[in-house]
This record gives sequence, C-alpha cells and structure tokens, in this order.
Amino acid sequence: MEPDKSNSDDPEKPLGKATRRTSSFVQYSAIGFQMLATIGLGVWGGIKLDEWQGNQKPIWTLVLSLFAIGSSLYLFIRSLPKQP
Repeated sequence: MEPDKSNSDDPEKPLGKATRRTSSFVQYSAIGFQMLATIGLGVWGGIKLDEWQGNQKPIWTLVLSLFAIGSSLYLFIRSLPKQP
C-alpha cells in the first residue's frame, strides 16, 4: 500500500499563508493606528490653539483636523503595495 502523500507536502506552505495573512493584518492595523493618532493629534492641537487664542468658533480645530485627515489618507495611499 502506498503511503498517504496529502500530509507529506511542504509543511511550511500552510504556515507561509498564515504568516502572510498575519503580516498583512499587522501592517493594516498599524496603518489604522497611525491614522487614528494623526487625526487625534490634529484635533487636539486645534482645540489647544483655539483655547489659547480664545476663538469663539473652532477655526483651528477645523483646519488642523482636515489637514490631519488629508495627511493620514496620503500616508495610507503611499503605504499601499504598488500594482505591477
């Protein structure tokens, strides 16, 4: 009788897929946290500037939060893998 070859394939193949998935998950999680930190810092900085200047309307909060959103999207797009 011939031995079952279904389990004798390369043992690192399933591990390779799992490692790639984990690596991809970690990469995109890091990007998400980077976006969160960038936007949070922009909002926090805007609030502090508005308090310091005594603005009635949150001008700096609006400007810096929009700038932070744009910056984080730019960094996200730059970090995507390039398609050949």
